[in-house]
Amino acid sequence: MRLARAYLLPVTAAMAALALAGCMQTGEQVAMAPRSDLDAMAYGEPARYATPSATADSGGAISAVRASFATSSHGAYAPAPIASAPAQVADAYAAAPVAAAHDAPYHLDAGDKLRVVIYGQEGLTNTYAIDAGGSITMPLIGAVAARGKTPARLAADISARLRNGYIREPSVAVEVETYRPFFILGEVAAPGQYPYVPNMSVESAVAIAGGFAPRAKRDSVTLTHNADRAIVPLGTSIGPGDTILVGERWF
Repeated sequence: MRLARAYLLPVTAAMAALALAGCMQTGEQVAMAPRSDLDAMAYGEPARYATPSATADSGGAISAVRASFATSSHGAYAPAPIASAPAQVADAYAAAPVAAAHDAPYHLDAGDKLRVVIYGQEGLTNTYAIDAGGSITMPLIGAVAARGKTPARLAADISARLRNGYIREPSVAVEVETYRPFFILGEVAAPGQYPYVPNMSVESAVAIAGGFAPRAKRDSVTLTHNADRAIVPLGTSIGPGDTILVGERWF
């Protein structure tokens, strides 16, 4: 009996030593709790963390969540980039016709008041208004058509009429003393007619009329010039006799 115990004691000690050595070799894996797939997705995989359960796709809810993250980053759920506005929108106002260029010749019409100067003829020098028929009436020569003509053209016509039996070499100058008014209607503080000032724009016309009304559309207006109607931006030049209609916005 004692011999059996003496024989078993070294064997038991050897087996205990082998078990302890095995635990020491695998101590790192035993002490480290395996991380879940959600932790791996949130914080990234550790450098030495590689287990069959982590690398294999086992399906289920975790795989579905992982697939949804991949889809939102690279697939149909990724936010689409904001497209830039087409160039046609930026050029829409540039294509709108300008009502009156600053360097365009001015054409007379009813409502204009002209200062006609005839050198050496004080009785003929005076201010004349173009009537509704488009003419001015002067001494000696009577009615002279003015509508649609430039001041220089009208001066040449007056000179030709005076030369025909009245003055041998007349020298005539015509200048606009007062332009015919422009009209502004719609959503402004004080709609009506106002005297025209050279080089006016739609914006300055709105300012003369007291500014926009609370519900006015403030980015464009409807401009009527020489029977032509167009929607134009506020920087468009206007001419005498033009009509500006400021529309109402819907919201």
